Amino acid sequence: MRNALLLVLLTLFISPVFAQTYIVKGKVTDGTGKGIPFASVYIRNTTKGTSANSDGSYSLTLPSGKYEVIFKAVGYKQVSDIITLGSDIILDAALGVEQYQLNEVSIKSGGEDPAYDIIRRAIKKRKTYLNEVNAYTCEVYIKGLQRLLAAPKKFMGFDVQKFALQNGLDSNRRGIVYLSESQSKYSFMKPDKVHEEMISSKVSGSNRAFSFNRASDIQVNFYENMQNWDGISNRPVISPIADNALSFYKYKLIGATIENGETINKIQVTPRNENNPCFSGYIYILEDTWRLQSLSLYITKKANINFVDTLRVDEQYVPINNKVWMPASMKFEFNGGFMGFKFAGYFVSLYKDYDINPQLDKSQFKETLRISKGINKMDSVYWQQQRPIPLTDEEKTDYKKKEVLAAKRESKQYLDSIDNENNKVNATRLILRGYYHRNRFKHEYFTTSSLISAVQYNTVEGLSLNYGGLFSKVIDSLNNRRFAVYGNARYGFSNKLFNAYGGVSIPVGEATTLNLSGGSTITDLSDRQPASTFVNSLYTLLNRQNLGKLYQKQFASASLSTRIYGGWKASASAEWANRKWLDNTAYYSLFHPKGHEFTSNNPLVPDADVPLFENNQSFKVSVRTTYDFSNSYETYPTGRRYLPSKYPTVGIGFTKAIKNVFGSDADYNLITADITKSDIQMGYYGKFSFWVGAGKFFNTKNIYYTDFHHFAGNQVLAYKVGIDKFLLLDYYTYSTGDKYLEGHIEHNFSGLFTNMVPGLRSLKLQEIIDVNYLTTPNLKNYTELGFGFQTNFGLRVMYGTSFNNSEVKANHGLRLGLNF
Repeated sequence: MRNALLLVLLTLFISPVFAQTYIVKGKVTDGTGKGIPFASVYIRNTTKGTSANSDGSYSLTLPSGKYEVIFKAVGYKQVSDIITLGSDIILDAALGVEQYQLNEVSIKSGGEDPAYDIIRRAIKKRKTYLNEVNAYTCEVYIKGLQRLLAAPKKFMGFDVQKFALQNGLDSNRRGIVYLSESQSKYSFMKPDKVHEEMISSKVSGSNRAFSFNRASDIQVNFYENMQNWDGISNRPVISPIADNALSFYKYKLIGATIENGETINKIQVTPRNENNPCFSGYIYILEDTWRLQSLSLYITKKANINFVDTLRVDEQYVPINNKVWMPASMKFEFNGGFMGFKFAGYFVSLYKDYDINPQLDKSQFKETLRISKGINKMDSVYWQQQRPIPLTDEEKTDYKKKEVLAAKRESKQYLDSIDNENNKVNATRLILRGYYHRNRFKHEYFTTSSLISAVQYNTVEGLSLNYGGLFSKVIDSLNNRRFAVYGNARYGFSNKLFNAYGGVSIPVGEATTLNLSGGSTITDLSDRQPASTFVNSLYTLLNRQNLGKLYQKQFASASLSTRIYGGWKASASAEWANRKWLDNTAYYSLFHPKGHEFTSNNPLVPDADVPLFENNQSFKVSVRTTYDFSNSYETYPTGRRYLPSKYPTVGIGFTKAIKNVFGSDADYNLITADITKSDIQMGYYGKFSFWVGAGKFFNTKNIYYTDFHHFAGNQVLAYKVGIDKFLLLDYYTYSTGDKYLEGHIEHNFSGLFTNMVPGLRSLKLQEIIDVNYLTTPNLKNYTELGFGFQTNFGLRVMYGTSFNNSEVKANHGLRLGLNF
């Protein structure tokens, strides 16, 4: 109803407004007649303006009246023209290269370049300009374009040629792969609160998608000491006017010029060490006020940035009043390549209609982004009227061509034809990937285990077949919430036991999921599942080490997880289980290394087949809640997505095993607490993560090993990286039914040291230091120290050593971690 009313009001009022406006358009060129890409065009003493496109063409819509139009671009001399607007006009502008004159008196032979004095003054004023505006609002237009310049016909079995033709590229696999525009209303309040409401969105090739353009993602403030560009750079990039910038940059005064009565100093900046995360290029600083007027900077792969070879940043500021300047435009350009692919692109954003004294309330910043339903349905007439940067001919062609492709790709007939092709069964898929059937039109999926993962080997079951399937239907695509039904069947050919279980996962409301399951299974003694079935099979067959210790569990369980409010989550579960001890029944291995013998299925008595526990039943209920001190969220047409907090996440859990309920033998209570935070930014020195947990069993009258608190140990070469995991701890020996205190810290130096070594620099290695700690009544002050390196692709090589105050033998070893 509200949207319908707004539509009626817009219909009533938009037409008269547009009837009184006129279009000023033209082309901004250099001295040779070549278009100047993304030159700025704005009206003097206002924040109304636009930017030329990549060909230099611009278009500006204004009410009738008299205006002074300013044309400017970084490195060019500003031009202005006074117009009286009563009809549409064409107004071209030719900009000459700006001439920056050096003051000969300021140049002293062998002395310090005068740029250093200017930079020191700018650094001294940095905090003033960083904090001069407490809050502001503005409107932002963003255009993003990414272009594929070259690509192989096939890549790792994927048919790139076919994909390229299906997505509007030419026969040489070249063309635009992403083109999008968006308009947003943007609000800011110190110190770091933002709210963005996207009011229109257009994506070439899709009638349903929303733009990836986000004003908050493109915001760059060079008055900040560092720019944290996660993904692009492992280390923060240092601003040329940071407090410590003189230690990282060299400066040269190119000269000065006068523009609008202001003296502008052009200063060249270069890194003292080209391998540091620093920019090269030019910054323009106003005399007397020592603020940034504009900048044109770039950073290259020599500084160890990721994915791109060169990233260029251009920014221009305009005065909002006599004291405050704000960004008028921001442009990112990039290019790069890898494994035969070459690409380039840009994102450009324009800011207008600033209000630096808005009436804002802190409560409105709980929502950081709002994308409402229907904003991607604006027609071509709307965009012709609202688009501040004209489309190039190439972009017009891309929109038209892909509009046809989008209609085709989103039709049921097309989706069904693609699914029919992809759903075909063949032996390779069944063996390596399993069967995968999807109906994208209905958002329904069915998958089964691959045959290679279904075939397992362990000393309890011998050769076993463990095969499962899952059917799911997407209910909420934003948060990947699905209705799902799953099942699994397992048979051991040596112990001749058949097990099967199934379950259903049901989304309830917007933030709650109910899961029901039951049946029987063979599972690990540790609920941390320390050795995967694949790893256990390899070590059993090839190295005669049966790492995994298993038992049979017949069970029925129910769990409910929900978001209570914001960053406050909770879950509750109840489970009845019949636990049966199992002996080893298979002793075959392909190899028999010297000194390696299979151990019993009892990890505490490895040399004898002594049951670890008698067969028993348990009924237990568990509750857990976590809070991350954040209520911030983004709103999409499909619902809310809550954002992680900058503060640690605190968790509390309680488990109670109740005797004599459904024949339960177990009787105990367990309370746990933990606090954790990952990737805490430490500036130039990397990022820090930690996890601390503690727990205590009490009123313990009857407890079994499977009820113990288990730890994420590791006894093999390869392991899955996690902040709460150990490098060298035995899987089972130190599990406890009493109390424990566990802590893990990790520091990632993000290439601080390896980037200084020429031979290692190209590998882009990140230095890792780990410290892991555990104390229980039976294991006093167990400590691990680990150090090593991680690649950008998540592969980690670590060396660890351990020591403790107990009589436990110290250990050491090399570990290969997978962080993906």
